Amino acid sequence: MKHTTTSGIEIKELYLSAKPMEEKPGEFPFTRGIQKDMYRGRLWTMRQYAGFSTAEESNKRYHYLLAQGTTGLSVAFDLPTQIGYDSDHEMADGEVGKVGVAIDSLKDMEILFAGIQLKDITTSMTINATASILLAMYIALAKKQGADLKQISGTIQNDILKEYAARGTYIYPPKPSMRLITDIFEFCSQEVPKWNTISISGYHIREAGSNAVQELAFTLANGKTYLKAAIDKGLDINVFSKRLSFFFNCHNNFFEEIAKFRAARRMWSKITKDLGATDEKAQMLRFHTQTGGSTLTAQQPLNNVIRVTNQAMAAVLGGTQSLHTNGYDEALSLPTEAAAKIALRTQQIIGFESGVTDTVDPLAGSFFIENLTDEVEAAAWRYIDKIDAMGGSVHAIESDYMQNEIAHAAYEYQKEIETGERISVGVNMFTQPEEGITEVFHIDESIRKLQSDKLIHLKSTRDYIAVEKALKLLEEGANGSANLMPLIIDAVEKYATLGEIADVMRKTFGEYR
Repeated sequence: MKHTTTSGIEIKELYLSAKPMEEKPGEFPFTRGIQKDMYRGRLWTMRQYAGFSTAEESNKRYHYLLAQGTTGLSVAFDLPTQIGYDSDHEMADGEVGKVGVAIDSLKDMEILFAGIQLKDITTSMTINATASILLAMYIALAKKQGADLKQISGTIQNDILKEYAARGTYIYPPKPSMRLITDIFEFCSQEVPKWNTISISGYHIREAGSNAVQELAFTLANGKTYLKAAIDKGLDINVFSKRLSFFFNCHNNFFEEIAKFRAARRMWSKITKDLGATDEKAQMLRFHTQTGGSTLTAQQPLNNVIRVTNQAMAAVLGGTQSLHTNGYDEALSLPTEAAAKIALRTQQIIGFESGVTDTVDPLAGSFFIENLTDEVEAAAWRYIDKIDAMGGSVHAIESDYMQNEIAHAAYEYQKEIETGERISVGVNMFTQPEEGITEVFHIDESIRKLQSDKLIHLKSTRDYIAVEKALKLLEEGANGSANLMPLIIDAVEKYATLGEIADVMRKTFGEYR
C-alpha cells in the first residue's frame, strides 16, 4: 500500500516534532482560520446544490431544502445556459434541463425563486461564461421584489480561467472574458457590495483529475491573475479583494485535505499582501467546499455516504465557511430527494452532534498536520513560481501547461486504481454482485419543448422595440470601454433572452476555440 498523499508527498511512519505554534485563529496569516471563534460563533453555511429540469421543478426542490434546514441555496444551471444558448437553439438539443436548471430569461428567474425573498437568503450560482447575464437576472429580480441591493448577498462562480484549463464551458476569448469579470468587480463594489463577485474554483480542477497540490496551486495562481487584472483596472485591492471567495474540492485523503485548506489561507494572505492589501479582511481566504464528485462510485453506491461524511469532516476541520455534501446516488444521476436529505443530515450531525465545532482548529499542533501543511504549501509554491515565470495563468493555460499537468495526474491516479496500487472499496477490492439502487432521478425529455414554448410566448408578448434598443446599446458598449453590467441589466429587464445577450457579445468578442 502506498504511504504517500495523492500529491506524492511521502508520509512518514512517525512525526516527532513540529515548529512552535504561536499563531492565533483570526490573525494573519490565518492558517488556523479566519475567525477567532470559528464555529463557536456561527456554523458554516449548509448549502445543497440543486437545479434541474425547469425553473418550476427546481423551485419545488428549493422550498423542500429550505424546509429541511438548508441555510443557503446553490444553483446548478444546464449546459445550454452555461454556454449562452437558449433552450430552442440547435446546440441545446439533448441537454436542456439535464445537469441543471434551464434559464432562458428573467421570466424563468422569477419562477425559479417564486415564494423566496432574495433579501432573506444567500445564493451561490455555479456559472462562469454567462455569469454577468445570470447575475443581472438575479439583480433585476431583487429589484422587482423591492430588495435593497446593498443588502443582498451571494456568490457567482465567474471563474473563467479554470474553464480553459479544466472544464470547457467558455464562450469568449480570455481577454474579453477577463473584461466581463472586472466589470462585475467594479459594478458590484459600488451597487451590490455584499455580493461575492467571483468564486475562484479549484473544485473543477480537481474533478478533471489534478492532485491536491495542483488544485491548490492552480487555483491560487488564477486568483492572483484576477487580482492583477482588477488592480490594472484601477480598483482598490482593499475593497474588491474582500468580495473574492474560493471553491475547493474535498477528496478522500483526510489529512492532506485539511492541510490543503490550512495552507491555502496562509498562501493567499501572502499573495494579497505582496500585491498591496493592507486591510486584514482583504487578506483573508474565504472558501466554500463541495465533497468530491469524482470520488463517488456507481458500485455499492451506499458506500458514498461514508465517503461524503469523511470528506465533509475534513472540510470542517480545515475551516470551511460553506459546505455542500453530495448525494450518495450522484454517480448514477442527479440526486434524489432522499439522497439530498441524507447529504444535508450529514452536515447537521457533524455540526450539532460530533463535537468538532467546540474549539477552533482542533488539529493545530499535531506533528503530522503541521508538517503536512508546510509540505503542501512548499509544493504549491513551486508550481506558482513556475507559472509566474511563464507570465501568469493566462500564459500557462495558453501553452497547455496546466492542462498537461492535470492530465498526467489523472492518468497516474487511474493507473493506480487499475493496478490495485490504490484501493477503491467496492471497485477494485471488496467487490460483490451489483446491489443496484431502486430509485434514480430522471429528467423528462419533453423539457426542451416546454422551454421552447415559453420562449415563443415571451417573444410574442414583450416589447420588441425596447429589446432591440437594449441589445443595440449593449453592442455599442461591448465595442467600446463602458462597464457592461448596467447595459446587461437593462437588456434583461426588457426580457431579452440569455441567448440574445450572449450572441451580441459573441458577435463583438468572437468565440474561443
